[in-house]
Amino acid sequence: MNDYDRIARAIEYICQHADCQPSLAKIAAAVHLSPYHFQRLFSRWAGISPKRFLQTLTLNHAKRLLDHAMPLAEAGRECGLSGAARLHDHFVTLEAVTPGEYRLKGHGLDIHYGLHHTPFGKALMAATPRGICRLAFFDEQPDDLIDALGKDWPLADIRREDKKTYAFIKLLFNSRKPEKSEKLENRPLSLLVKGTNFQIQVWRALLGIKSGKLLSYQQLARRINKPNAARAVGNAVGANPIALIIPCHRVINASGVIGNYRWGQTRKRAMIAREMSLRVDLNDE
Repeated sequence: MNDYDRIARAIEYICQHADCQPSLAKIAAAVHLSPYHFQRLFSRWAGISPKRFLQTLTLNHAKRLLDHAMPLAEAGRECGLSGAARLHDHFVTLEAVTPGEYRLKGHGLDIHYGLHHTPFGKALMAATPRGICRLAFFDEQPDDLIDALGKDWPLADIRREDKKTYAFIKLLFNSRKPEKSEKLENRPLSLLVKGTNFQIQVWRALLGIKSGKLLSYQQLARRINKPNAARAVGNAVGANPIALIIPCHRVINASGVIGNYRWGQTRKRAMIAREMSLRVDLNDE
């Protein structure tokens, strides 16, 4: 069992037993680790202790964050494998395919994809010369994701090239900057997406949610001046083709409940935990 699986199981256990406020020893036993080793592993991976994570994800705290659009971490220090927090070191641009390109169904477009291990489990990364077009997570086999990529771009030349897409994976999940030879340093991180005008509007709004903040679907609908379209916004969030970079995991239910997630509720909780810093202050709860 790798570290992601251990922490995912621990997060599931914490969420299922939150009302009982389980001790460190009980949580560690649930993932077959000693309390000492579990504490170190969880803190290194999530950036906060198991106890702090349990406190932070309580319903009342989530409601408070939503009420005030309060950041989970005011401190700018990056934690561990900085993940999405590193995206703020880069200017992320989102480009939509034109109607003409849509009709061409990817004709003349080269897409290379790769399968990689990340802190959030296995992932498929796909990119074109114009930018990343897919980031999706999977647990077993990626066949469905590869088929979906082909259906979205049926006339494109799609090839597996792990070395090319690994450069993007390193940019997203490593704390160091990429080498100049990787051709990613000092240039915007570009995304290429296919979607309706409404979906693209929602995805652009998602890019405006800063790391460490949570919004409800209603709040996101108001951001795009569609206050009565929370359900449609939710559908657009669920259709997001580029996980993590377009941060749909930062949108939760108005009640404060984490809610469903295309790539799994546990993974969504893990992403939120990842963006918390060691300096989360709960003393004023």
